[in-house]
Amino acid sequence: MALAKDVKREIIKKFARERGDTGSPEVQIALLTHQIERLTEHLKEHAKDIHSRRGLLSMVAKRRRLLSYLEKRDKARFEELNKKLSANTISNEKS
Repeated sequence: MALAKDVKREIIKKFARERGDTGSPEVQIALLTHQIERLTEHLKEHAKDIHSRRGLLSMVAKRRRLLSYLEKRDKARFEELNKKLSANTISNEKS
């Protein structure tokens, strides 16, 4: 399920590096994190929804790749994003 426009706009505004920034790794990771959290809640109620679970795994893999990219390219930005997002979410994916 897609994000509501106002929620998406709010996340972009919070994590954007500059005005109009929608494609930086920080924004993409934040959007994916929000979608993953929503889909996880959905799957708690609908355990047999295999198609959504496949989408969730795809999103988690994409977020992991983006986190890896950001960590290699700019460690300071990665650390800043780590502080902004739930530290628990990122540390679980790295292990």
